[in-house]
Amino acid sequence: MGLSSRTPPRVAVLLGGPSAEREVSLSTGRACAAALRDRSFEVIEVDCGPDLCADLGAAQPDVVLNCLHGRWGEDGCVQGLLEWMGLPYTHSGVLASALAMDKQRSKEVFRAAGLPVVESLIVSAATVRGSHVMDPPYVVKPNNEGSSVGVYLVEIENNGPPQLDDAMPAEVMVEKFIPGRELTTTVMGERALTVTDIQTTGWYDYDAKYKAGGSTHVVPADIPHEIFELCMDYALRAHNALGCRGVSRTDFRWDESKGAAGLFLLETNTQPGMTPTSLSPEQAQAVGISFGELCAWMVEDASCNR
Repeated sequence: MGLSSRTPPRVAVLLGGPSAEREVSLSTGRACAAALRDRSFEVIEVDCGPDLCADLGAAQPDVVLNCLHGRWGEDGCVQGLLEWMGLPYTHSGVLASALAMDKQRSKEVFRAAGLPVVESLIVSAATVRGSHVMDPPYVVKPNNEGSSVGVYLVEIENNGPPQLDDAMPAEVMVEKFIPGRELTTTVMGERALTVTDIQTTGWYDYDAKYKAGGSTHVVPADIPHEIFELCMDYALRAHNALGCRGVSRTDFRWDESKGAAGLFLLETNTQPGMTPTSLSPEQAQAVGISFGELCAWMVEDASCNR
């Protein structure tokens, strides 16, 4: 975008919204807005609703920092609106956002790029409730939500199929569970930052991600050099295969008993969280990029036609 004028740009921070991840988005947006204000940006916080187009028209921002999470804000919809309005915005564009949000389609892109992905299938929630559609252990999750909202781990000792909540969509993803470690790598532009080993006492669920003390982040991860470098390589390749822009974060499972063959790419998040416990700001900090610098970089990187 080349925001190099002496007057800091007027930034609209999009936050909240109607998705299942509204609360996380509010935390992300408020943290980013505060960081930008500390760096003398003029910031307008916009809690996104059905009047977003009119709200943005009234705010007249120079650039939009998209801090929405989940459907509508992360799946290409709001990106299309911003393109139509001609407003430079952060993170990935319409196509990359839509692809990354659809876990099954993004896996097809990853497979075509030669990246290792976990065996999975899309089936109806009713079928999953009725019988095991895959030998346990396996994971059941929505195909197009994030942040571990509505994720079920079906373990070997479970007697029957999972009784999914009524809020689950009509079609869900069933994915083979990979034992071992949860690893993640952030990509910022064309640079993979580092690898974090996410350690929890149980399943890495919504609370483990977003509640203080829910998980321990070891950054940089204390793992073999080969695995560390593969995570860095795979994350950058995934970012580029989807056509991502700005900041993305790619999550992995690693079965230590199988070495490099046990490393699998789970998904790429085009709108990583920016809360106090979030992984991407922590990784940036680990390589010498402060939270304020990260937020300012995202604003500088904003554009249309992403």
